[in-house]
Amino acid sequence: MTATTPTQRKYRTTNPATGELVRDYPSIDDAELESQLALAHQAFLAWRDVPLSERIALFYRVADLIEAKLPELAHQATLEMGKVLPHSMGEGMGAVDMFRYYAKNAEEILADEPIDVPGFAQAFLRREPMGVVIGIEPWNAPLYQAMRATAPNLMLGNTVMVKPAEICAGSTLMFDDIFLEAGFPAGCYQTLLATRDQIGTVIADDRVRGVTLTGSDAAGSKIGELAGRNIKPVVLELGGSDAFIVLDSANVELAAGVAATCRLLLGGQACALPKRVIVTEGIADEFTEKYVAAFASQVLGDPFDEASTIGPMSSQSAADLLQEQLDDAVSKGATVLLEGGKVDGPGFYFKPTVITGITPDMRVYREEPFGPVGMIFRVPDAEAAIELGNDSPYGLGGAVFGEDEEALRVASRLDTGGVGVNTFMGSPTEVAFGGTKRSGVGRELGRSGMDQFANLKTYAVGGAAFGF
Repeated sequence: MTATTPTQRKYRTTNPATGELVRDYPSIDDAELESQLALAHQAFLAWRDVPLSERIALFYRVADLIEAKLPELAHQATLEMGKVLPHSMGEGMGAVDMFRYYAKNAEEILADEPIDVPGFAQAFLRREPMGVVIGIEPWNAPLYQAMRATAPNLMLGNTVMVKPAEICAGSTLMFDDIFLEAGFPAGCYQTLLATRDQIGTVIADDRVRGVTLTGSDAAGSKIGELAGRNIKPVVLELGGSDAFIVLDSANVELAAGVAATCRLLLGGQACALPKRVIVTEGIADEFTEKYVAAFASQVLGDPFDEASTIGPMSSQSAADLLQEQLDDAVSKGATVLLEGGKVDGPGFYFKPTVITGITPDMRVYREEPFGPVGMIFRVPDAEAAIELGNDSPYGLGGAVFGEDEEALRVASRLDTGGVGVNTFMGSPTEVAFGGTKRSGVGRELGRSGMDQFANLKTYAVGGAAFGF
């Protein structure tokens, strides 16, 4: 392993399956930062006036290019993050779907909205772009997350700079060439390998008009403070400890299968995956048996091996933190239903495990365990399930399984940004995604994904001389 400066270590790809260095990407200096900001701003001044029909055509072209390059993109994401290759392929297709959705629906979403205002001949609301938007994105889904910040803003007429996480710069950098190959003007999209200190400079810059971050609530607090200090709109998509509630009236086999699958997607390293399974007493034994069996059937191994269903965790520090949380729970009385934890040897492997008997004095009760740890909570009834489901600092999403009417009633009382009823909702492109409490502010995707960084500008034409 070659020696590197602290700055170079900011963007370092390490193969999670082996622990070996793949590549260093040097972060930019201040002169390069200014050059990228200037290019993004100049691109905005032209891009905002590009006819919508041309933007739509470019979006379809980008979608086709991402799909054509999907094997290469997915390979890079798995190499950097460690999730099994099919999960990276699915993540990449999520990016494709995003561009096709906005291409198909842009005319409707961006159409002027007439407003009936007495005294004016005509009044309407128009969504107009604001300028450069900076997206600060995480490592767990580097393809999907970068494009979730990019697609709605580019269609609106903003330009976008994406700062990737330090461990997955290669995945995000591949999009720079894709946008240019598709025919986008230079500067409409740029990957920004900035240092954390430089991000403060970016947010304070007058050319940057909006900030979006997906990450921890600690990171959200810092970025939110910077955005507020500079009077910039901000979207914060932060952590989650979603409840997966299973009522006595549920289809237990279906619920157990969905709960286990969701918990293990991306190696359990995603904010929107349900982490707390809350089961009512009447079906708790049957559910637990099926849920544990699903975890026990996982094949932990090389993420490029077709036989593997779960790969290593993203980093040594991520595996260490999860083991600390697990050890804390066990030391305080949690019951281990399926043995698991860090695996000795090369790479950052963590064998899936399931625990129950979790109490409020355990770290996993309040913290977000980011990895393949299943947690089962047994409660007497639906009311207790609601109370426990809401007893969390997070409020991102959730799921309720049971007879439809009862499940809908329970779902309506969960303090979350979204909820699936007899299904896992996740984050479909068509709907607003975001949470409450420490899960963040603002929404991504759907029509809301454009509105966050749009100038919602109202026009009045003719008629009254004054609007009051």
